[in-house]
Amino acid sequence: MKRIILSAAVAFTGLFAVANAPQAANSHVDANCNLTIPRDNMTNRDAHDVYLCLADTLSRGYLTGDKRWIPREFVQDFRTWTPASTLPADPGTHSGRFLFTYVNQVGAAQYTKYQESNFTMPVGSVIAKESFSVTKKGKAKPGPLFIMQKAAAGASPKTNDWYYMMVSPKGKPLSVNVFRACNDCHEGFADSDYMGYPEEEVRRRF
Repeated sequence: MKRIILSAAVAFTGLFAVANAPQAANSHVDANCNLTIPRDNMTNRDAHDVYLCLADTLSRGYLTGDKRWIPREFVQDFRTWTPASTLPADPGTHSGRFLFTYVNQVGAAQYTKYQESNFTMPVGSVIAKESFSVTKKGKAKPGPLFIMQKAAAGASPKTNDWYYMMVSPKGKPLSVNVFRACNDCHEGFADSDYMGYPEEEVRRRF
């Protein structure tokens, strides 16, 4: 699969800052946000246009309904946090979805060092990754909002004191086995406090 890295033209602001920008006249994205070409043939601009098309749908969907055990402010405010990505990209995790990462004020300074070892994220750090997918035939689909919250030391030893949360594209909090669905993968990033960073090419630098 071709790695999708989008144009650096929006890198200095973060992607959502241009979410109302018009699609290119030669865009391969239709009115339903689907590609008119196969996924393997999509260009960086095509992937960018898919996100611009889906951005409002993602925002409205995540906010729909009661968030129950998930703090609503995480879902409501995450796009006001520090964007750690300059652009969305498919890192090969999260079932091949394109991800865009934000970090709240508590964790932003440490997270955006992209440090590989010998640190622990501050208690109260929250990381949010909005997502979307594109099938081989080009059908685009909104994805879940993935959230990680750093709890106090000893609060959840099995997950290195991370709480994992997911909100469906329609706003429903998703009840999953966080050990199998989340922690088993994040354990592979134990040296970086169980965090996988955005692809290096799309990391926002400060």
